[in-house]
Amino acid sequence: MLKVVGTIFLNDNKLLIDKPRNKPTHQMIGGKVEESETPLQAAIRECHEELGPKAIFDETKFTQVMDFDEIATSDPNLKIHFYVFKYEGELEGTLETSDEIASFLWYDTSCGEEILSNTLKHKVIPYCIENNLIK
Repeated sequence: MLKVVGTIFLNDNKLLIDKPRNKPTHQMIGGKVEESETPLQAAIRECHEELGPKAIFDETKFTQVMDFDEIATSDPNLKIHFYVFKYEGELEGTLETSDEIASFLWYDTSCGEEILSNTLKHKVIPYCIENNLIK
């Protein structure tokens, strides 16, 4: 089973998500856990990679809030184990798109579910709503 991480960044009751260039849906800031990494190390590395060099965050403010099994949005035959971290601070600096990331979006429920990956739609957004983290 593939291990994957995602990080919840919040601002003004909105969740930061990104749109990869090669995928049809938006996803969490995150990605695969490499063999030599812990899920926390992977979450921090993926945040550096996806947010760009001008994004500023404190690597000591990541807290694991859940983990679960899911089916990958990109491949209905691929089972993943997903670790979700919440950033316990305010993301600062500037976000930069890249060869991998086309755009960023501060998501709230008015944006609709059709743009979301399975992980966001089935687990993360319900968690955020249940805990009054997003509108």
